[in-house]
Amino acid sequence: MTSQVLTPARSRLAASYRNLTLWTLQGWLAMFFIAAGYAKLTEPMANLVDLMRWPALVAENMVRGLGVAEIVLAVLILAPLVSWKHGRPLLVTAAAGLLALETIMLALHAAGLEAGLAVTNLVLIAMTAPVLWYRAREAR
Repeated sequence: MTSQVLTPARSRLAASYRNLTLWTLQGWLAMFFIAAGYAKLTEPMANLVDLMRWPALVAENMVRGLGVAEIVLAVLILAPLVSWKHGRPLLVTAAAGLLALETIMLALHAAGLEAGLAVTNLVLIAMTAPVLWYRAREAR
């Protein structure tokens, strides 16, 4: 096995591709969670119970509060667009919050035998984990 040393130009290009990939993932996460939070805030509980089983098990205020949390975390994932210096720590915090939320919801959907929603949460975890990992490394 040989080790390859990247030239400065190649290193900058790799960093540029990584940054573009991370911003793309952040945009998709923001769109998904803004839409999911909006649905939890505006849809009648009967519709939410038809789509997912767990809203029937908790109070309506908890479902609505989760919608607010999802929207806030989604907006914070895009905070560096306003200010990189102040937004980067907010981004890392939001990504950690979304990852925790996705993990809890994965367990909830798996326990409720909702395979489609569990797979959706697995995909969201696969998108959020690299964002958290690489953006946290940049923040140091």
